[in-house]
Amino acid sequence: MENIKPSFSELFESTIVYPDPDMQERLSLLVGLDETKQKIGKILSLLINPDGVQAWVNKYHKGARQVLNFVTRRPPLIIFAGDVGSGKSELAYTIGDAVARQENLDLELFPLSLAARGQGRVGQMTQLVSAAFDYTLEKAKRLKSSNGKSRGAVILLVDEADALAQSREDEQMHHEDRAGVNAFIRGIDNLGNGKFPAAVILCTNRPNALDPAIRRRAAEIIYFNRPGVESRNHVLNSPLSELGIDKKSIQKIVELTGPKEGREFGCTFSDLVQRLLPSIILDAYPNGAVQSTRAVEIAKNIIPTSPFKES
Repeated sequence: MENIKPSFSELFESTIVYPDPDMQERLSLLVGLDETKQKIGKILSLLINPDGVQAWVNKYHKGARQVLNFVTRRPPLIIFAGDVGSGKSELAYTIGDAVARQENLDLELFPLSLAARGQGRVGQMTQLVSAAFDYTLEKAKRLKSSNGKSRGAVILLVDEADALAQSREDEQMHHEDRAGVNAFIRGIDNLGNGKFPAAVILCTNRPNALDPAIRRRAAEIIYFNRPGVESRNHVLNSPLSELGIDKKSIQKIVELTGPKEGREFGCTFSDLVQRLLPSIILDAYPNGAVQSTRAVEIAKNIIPTSPFKES
């Protein structure tokens, strides 16, 4: 049967163009991840705008050509790996805003649609992967200029990437799926070899399931962990203080949302901001103010999302 290249709209969810005020606000709400945000922002800036690195070398390390090559020749791939609810997908969707503002570039995100992968026909995976990289490469070529300064940049985002880039070492893997992984590797290499203003972000709960060749090509693998005491305090202190909850109760809530006897794991970032805080507000709404004692009681009863376990 003849393969027909999927259209752009079939392949990707709604694209996002940065800078974007909504994305800027969402990024600011990812508290407790400041160091991670800064690191990823720098890595992406180097990958999509090599002209910016050249300007830095000229200013601080004039003539350092070898060092510049080491940086600009890194494959344009970052892997976000970590537990469910750790903020990796939200950061992948929003970090482009910070990069666009820092580099003073229009940046576009191409989020590969989960729905586009779900039909499972033989050969479909290779077709989807190849088309995704084709569209990304076409866009990046139009944004690269002869003087090295990018006119813009593009990021291809693949969430739940282990479904597309799983290891070819798996003996039960279908040969067409192996071909899909090969297409993935070719796509990354094609973007990198041309030094185009483009990057690929893969998000996965199962980093060990990714093909070793893909892991080796990553300019960086960023691991996302559940928030510790300091991060939970960072997330909870400001909104709970706004609700009039006293400091002692806030510290109790921070303690209750961490690991405890009989449970080795605490709450994820999503548990805190999408479950706990709304539950505290809804408990009081619409008939009264939030009470510290009730907030502590709700925190006692919240059950953190179980960690993802690789089979």
